Amino acid sequence: MKDSFLNRKFKYTYSNAAVYLVLANILMFLVTNYSNFSIKGLRLIYWVSLIPGCINMGWIWQFVTYMFVHGNFWHLFFNMFALLMFGRTLERYLGTREFLLFYFVCGVLGGVVSYLFYIIQGVVNVAVIGASGSIFALLFLCAVFFPNARLYLFFFIPMKMPIAVIVSIAIEIFSQIYGFANGVAHLIHLSGILIGWLYVLIRFRMNPIKIWRDAL
Repeated sequence: MKDSFLNRKFKYTYSNAAVYLVLANILMFLVTNYSNFSIKGLRLIYWVSLIPGCINMGWIWQFVTYMFVHGNFWHLFFNMFALLMFGRTLERYLGTREFLLFYFVCGVLGGVVSYLFYIIQGVVNVAVIGASGSIFALLFLCAVFFPNARLYLFFFIPMKMPIAVIVSIAIEIFSQIYGFANGVAHLIHLSGILIGWLYVLIRFRMNPIKIWRDAL
């Protein structure tokens, strides 16, 4: 099958972008949490978080910037740990350009899905922050390309990558339905995986279900 512009491959390059993403997240965390930097009298965190009411005012850059905002040290630490673990592996395998395209497509479109969900509910003042949507998408993509690799879920339960993804999806759905949020945007996690799944089907022309069935 002939490649369209959706399937055209990039020339392979490797620029250690995952590390630069981590550094950018750390810098944003320091500025938003430990400084009084403001724009037009409004603290920076309100400009860069994904807030549906602000999106309605035309602040569409928030679909990108929210991925660099984290609420506390542990939120930042676990996301950056996962970004280094999954991101560097995928960047080496796919190349920097493909890795960055996947990372931002999943993060941005995951943010759009969350925005639409809140708008439908009539919620405009909630703030969505964090790189979790893209991180869950990276976890999913690792399970597609490396289905026989093992991951220690919760750091001590060993399981193959596809099983880890399936368990994670089940936990996120259960938590979203039964309201076990505790400030965690489970919807953005599920959105990241959904966008990642569509990305794999359309751009890579790969069927994750078939890959996982063969591996398991």
